Amino acid sequence: MNKDVIYIDVEDDITAIIGKVKEANEKIVALVPPKRIGVLQSAVNLRLLSRAAEQKDKRLVLITNNTALSALAAAAKIPVAKNLQSKPELAPIAALDVDNGEDVIDGSQMPVGELARTADGPKKATAAFGGAAIDDAINQNAAEDPAKATPPVPGATPQKPRVKSGIKVPNFASFRKKLIFIIGGAVLLVAFLIWAIFFAPSATVIITARTTESSANSKVTLASTANTDMSAGTLKSVTEELKKDLSVEFEATGKKDVGEKAQGQVVFKNCESMSAQTVPAGTAITSNGKTFTTQSAVSVPGGTGGFGGCSSPGTSGAVGVTAQEIGEQYNVANGTTFSVSGHSSSSGSVYFNAVASTDMSGGSKKQVKVVSSEDIQKAGEELVRQNSDDAKKQLASKFDDTFIVLEQSFKTAQGNPQSTPGAGQELSSGKAKLTSTVTYSLAAVTRADVSKFLDDYFSQQLKDTQDQRVFENGSDGATFTNLTTGNNGITANLVATAKIGPKIEDSQIKDGAKGKRYGEIQSSIEAIQGVDDVDVKFWPFWVSSAPNDTNRIKVEFNLNDAS
Repeated sequence: MNKDVIYIDVEDDITAIIGKVKEANEKIVALVPPKRIGVLQSAVNLRLLSRAAEQKDKRLVLITNNTALSALAAAAKIPVAKNLQSKPELAPIAALDVDNGEDVIDGSQMPVGELARTADGPKKATAAFGGAAIDDAINQNAAEDPAKATPPVPGATPQKPRVKSGIKVPNFASFRKKLIFIIGGAVLLVAFLIWAIFFAPSATVIITARTTESSANSKVTLASTANTDMSAGTLKSVTEELKKDLSVEFEATGKKDVGEKAQGQVVFKNCESMSAQTVPAGTAITSNGKTFTTQSAVSVPGGTGGFGGCSSPGTSGAVGVTAQEIGEQYNVANGTTFSVSGHSSSSGSVYFNAVASTDMSGGSKKQVKVVSSEDIQKAGEELVRQNSDDAKKQLASKFDDTFIVLEQSFKTAQGNPQSTPGAGQELSSGKAKLTSTVTYSLAAVTRADVSKFLDDYFSQQLKDTQDQRVFENGSDGATFTNLTTGNNGITANLVATAKIGPKIEDSQIKDGAKGKRYGEIQSSIEAIQGVDDVDVKFWPFWVSSAPNDTNRIKVEFNLNDAS
């Protein structure tokens, strides 16, 4: 690698030298000082020179045999070579024992490559140079050195610096660090002692007491509008509802005869009366059990004839008639004689009847499948049943663990179901379909309300007993039986089992335990009738007595079932 060689004059100041270094064309710059060191005798100047070269990405090498200058150059991290052809290296720096050996600067030799032979010239020359080694040898050093100093000869034992009045100069930075650590440690120690003495100590008194079971079976009324009141026997409930629009297909099983009624015309013959008769619309005429009705009124003239008889009946005009029922059996022939409702049958020459003046035709009948009311009812039941389980799960999921769900309160209410086709209508093909809006509902009560009810219940049971108390009111295992839904809500039986034991108040235990040691606490509590065992746990491990603050004393009960 090529280099620039700069020869320094005695008159050159540090600014001029820095300018020459910056103007150098090559990355490696060799500085050749005069015999008189001059401006380079200052460690500060060498630092400035090193930084200026670093800013321009230059690598400096100082060509000198002066040991003092070599030491100063080593402090500035500038490698030194004895001549332009020798190997550059960092001169060793002996440590100065200024602060009892705490801060030691150890200069190490760092090979930076070989200098190639340079060309002749008073100011500049170019030659091959080991650049990679120099890159490894030169590092930035931002710390400022003391002003001018002449370091000792490499390898010689450095003399201790002379200090006025014979006192060593202390390292204030090190002293400040130590002081900070000491003060911080003292603060932490004081904080720990305050916490350990006044805040950390706690005690847990564990009492094992004999208990007996007491059962509750109380009839209650549950309603969303009621308040929880043991004396009134009411519990406030919460009801969740879920509406779903559902549909179901079903088979139609009904049957129905459909068809047309036969129609035709008749004339009325009157040989019953010598005066005219009027036959009103809707008059029934019958032949062989087949009945027709007239569609309009008609006047029938009176009959005529000799003495004692009717030889010539009066005959009306034609009037339309329709069969009362459908079917082919009503298709009768022209000339068929019909008896007339309200008139006697023919008797000799006396009669009043009707005679078909046309064929009675058009009657037909067939049986078809229709939707019956029973089909709709069954489909509705199926519609509700097939979705009940899913709806019940959805409603139950709306209640969290703070509720007791009354599963027997689950109800379904179906809206007005719509059948396609409707009831009694013919189903031409496929299946019928039923659609309806179904409302599902489920009730629950809060565990807090149940617990309050049971507290009041067992307190009422123990009102005449002074030495007993309720340890567990049984609300965790409470159940409801015999649920019945009525207009005023749900009636049920609340069943629970409580644990009753000796009356031991937590506040009394805490007041009696504060400030006392293990044995004192144990003996005083075991004297209470119904107490089987007492254990006391202190925390942390160095605590040997209960704190005087009752808020840091905890009382726990273990129950032995006497039954």
